[in-house]
Amino acid sequence: MSGKDRRFETRAIRMARREAARSGAINPPIVRTSTVPYDSLDAMRQAFAERHDPGKSNYGLSGTSTNLLLEQSIADLEGGFGAIAFPSGLAAIAATLCTYAGADDHILLCDTVYLPTRDFCDKVLRRFGVEITYYDPLIGSDIANLFRDNTRLVFLESPGSISFEVQDLPAICAAASKAGIVTAVDNTWATPKFSQPLTQGANIVIHAATKYICGHADVMMGLATADEAHYHSLRRCSASFGYHCNAEDAYLALRGLRNLSLRLEEHGRQGLALAAWLEKRPEIAFVRHPGLPSHPQHALWKRDFTGACGLFSVFFEPIPSKAFEAFVHALELFAIGSSWGGYESLVLPVSPAKQRSATRWEFPGPGLRIHAGLENIDDLIADLETAFAALHEQA
Repeated sequence: MSGKDRRFETRAIRMARREAARSGAINPPIVRTSTVPYDSLDAMRQAFAERHDPGKSNYGLSGTSTNLLLEQSIADLEGGFGAIAFPSGLAAIAATLCTYAGADDHILLCDTVYLPTRDFCDKVLRRFGVEITYYDPLIGSDIANLFRDNTRLVFLESPGSISFEVQDLPAICAAASKAGIVTAVDNTWATPKFSQPLTQGANIVIHAATKYICGHADVMMGLATADEAHYHSLRRCSASFGYHCNAEDAYLALRGLRNLSLRLEEHGRQGLALAAWLEKRPEIAFVRHPGLPSHPQHALWKRDFTGACGLFSVFFEPIPSKAFEAFVHALELFAIGSSWGGYESLVLPVSPAKQRSATRWEFPGPGLRIHAGLENIDDLIADLETAFAALHEQA
């Protein structure tokens, strides 16, 4: 069986093993350097000519062998031509947007996009003359009605940040491709374990590897994987920004990729169990988890994804703010934090109405984003029960 025919778990475990073996170890070495020396001027010229090719470097800024192994590995798991490691997920997003958006260009972004992505577009790109339109994430193939002669990029995120709408990614990508427009997808929620947007028609897929890929709440990193037609442009733009991922973080990301499948399966089980339990609570108006049959786009999620991670949102019936705060402060196993994807459980108050412009969020009750960590599920439920008791004391 060839490498490409092997299952995700096997490929994730076996990647970079041949290179590691050369060092006499099961793991590849951490290589730190700023300078790459050459044996001759011809060798240097060739290295500079190939510096934007996958797996090539001519200077420490463009990555050492440790970085390149990570990029090769994620490109393989995504089914892409090449990948680029960035110092953060937002850096990967910014580089992708800037590769295709210039003065007088037009880009489309889903209205439920990650808030820092929206901030970058509104506070940076608009200043440089980029026209931005936010669209309803449920628009599907009708997105073609929003295309203009100067539309260069459609940016998707599915499920959507905070409210977890699932987009019809194949339909949107097909419409964009027909019009010659590039599509980029933030796939942080699903990871390449549960979704490979490049196989569904997207051109670029982005991850905040800080989350599940690294998986231990100790690394800041972004990754972008592209098809062959768009990789080199993205690589040149990222190089122009001077983006760099250090070798130690690349090593930790490689480590995270090896056990990503096991962690995600458990996060997924925990998240779905918590979501189903919370859905039955009278204090909760509704839960937004794509894996629940009650989710409005559950059928679409089943068609396009092979699983779910541990991140979802719940929305309470309208209650006094002091009752909501009592609930959050009573939690002991769920820390209050804005990241997710590590081993720990987290909660974060959310308000979708403040983060959208093309669609409306009219539900008045407070929202809470939950990340189901790897603690014992019974302990997590007991912790939530205690929090609900605290809520009722203040209601």
